[in-house]
Formats: sequence, structure tokens, C-alpha cells
Amino acid sequence: MKQYICIDIGGTSIKYGLISREGEFLDTGERPTEAFMGGPAVLGKAVEIAQNYLSKGNAAGICVSTAGMVDCEKGEIIHAAPLIPGYTGTQIKKTMEETFYIPCEVENDVNCAGLAETFAGAARGTSSSLCLTIGTGIGGAIILNGQVLHGISNSACEVGYMSMDGSTFQELGASSILVKKVAARKGLSLEEVNGKRVFDMAKQGDPDCIQAIDEMADVLGKGIANICYVINPEMVVLGGGIMAQREYLYDRIKEALHRYLIPAVASKTKLAFAENQNQAGMLGAFYHFCAKHK
Repeated sequence: MKQYICIDIGGTSIKYGLISREGEFLDTGERPTEAFMGGPAVLGKAVEIAQNYLSKGNAAGICVSTAGMVDCEKGEIIHAAPLIPGYTGTQIKKTMEETFYIPCEVENDVNCAGLAETFAGAARGTSSSLCLTIGTGIGGAIILNGQVLHGISNSACEVGYMSMDGSTFQELGASSILVKKVAARKGLSLEEVNGKRVFDMAKQGDPDCIQAIDEMADVLGKGIANICYVINPEMVVLGGGIMAQREYLYDRIKEALHRYLIPAVASKTKLAFAENQNQAGMLGAFYHFCAKHK
């Protein structure tokens, strides 16, 4: 039976697993990224994971999902946030293939999440979808006919940087901004507030938390609407940290989206929350690998 090594490199943790040719996980695990150690150390951890699996048996390929902008042809990080120092320029594909002599393919983590939702999630059966991950920042992926739209510089759908209301989409609408707003309004330190507490307090009727959440939903509705006017996707899928509050947020975000979309567009645009959670990056990396090695 053919099996594939899947590795999902995030700022906090590296998730890994073995997956069958049919897309079923045979094994999964997780370890801390320790991003502060820098790009070479993070790549070293990924190599260790692959080495451990290959010491126990053969694999047909290595499928990598990673934070940062990725040149998918070279399997190289072309831009990364300071969270992982020295990660820009990291040659993941070259390192893996020269070390293990099996094919390796690399894709951005949000693009992988979009692929996972397209082939085995909320956007299955659609011809076009927009996938957003909303957490510390906001990331995006556009999937058209089962393929990621990368753009000329491999940076298509970097919507977090989109200019909005004198700021950027992610500086106004990310979950981290919600926490900062509530902390400031209540005179609390950031150590005393987190996303779960904000939503718990809102459900108990706290006006500051309710207002901050409504403001976030409005920003998300406006930002998503702006993107929809450009690409007109069949489905918008929301993932990331906000998934834990889907029941509380869904109607609020949908109402805001319809507030900013004209009825002719709104009536054709479906909104859903992501179905693949911790395994989305790995699963999407596998689908990306399969597309490259038909």
C-alpha cells in the first residue's frame, strides 16, 4: 500500500502524519515548532519527522504545508513573517529530496486548507471557493476548479494585507484584534483576556464583548464582500481560531456579508465554516502532492 508523509509547519506546532493513497490517515502526531529557534532548526525538525517515518517503512512522497509565501515549483519559502526568524529562503523541497531521494512538494498552509475543504470538506462539489483562516491574522486562498490560484508572485489572496478603512483587513478583523479591543475597553492586560473568555462574557450579556464581536463580524462581512465582488466564488469557507465559535458567529457574519453584498450576489454566495480542523494542512498538502504527481 502506498503511503505518504504529511507535515504541516505552523508558528506554534508542527503536525505530522502518514496518509494512504485514498486520503485516510494511518498515523498522526504533533510537536512544538519552537519558531524562535529560526528557519534552519524548524526545517531540521521536519527532516527528523520524515526520517523517523522512513526508518520504519517506505513512503511514496513527502507532502508539506507551511506558513509563509511558497514558490511551489521550487518548494521554497519566498517570504515569511518574523515569527520564524530566517525562514525566508528555506529550501524545503530540495533538502527533503536530496536527503531521502523521494519526491517532496510544498504549499502554503492556507492554500492547503482551501484544498482540503474543496476535496473533503465544506466546499466539496464546488467549482470556485474562497477559504479564509481567521486567527492571529487573516489568510486567504482561492480555489478554482480544484486548483489554487497562486498569482504571478505566488501571493494571490494575501487578503490580510488588503487596505480597509485606513488600516488593513487583518488589523481590523483578526481574532487577536478582538482580544486587544476588549482588554483596552476593560482596562485589562492581554494576559487576562483570551478569545474564549471574550465569547463566554458576550454570551453572559457583557456589552463591551458583544460590541467588539459585532464590530469584528462587520469587518469580516465587509472584507469578504469586497473579495466576492472581485472573484464571485460559489462558496466562502471560514476557518482558523474562530471555528470554535461558529454557532455564535455564523449568523452575525452572514448578516454582515449580506449587508455589504447586493442581493444578486448575496443570493448566490454560500457561507460555511471549515470541516477539516487540525488535519486540514496535512490533508491539503497531500492533495497538492497528488495534483503534481498525477
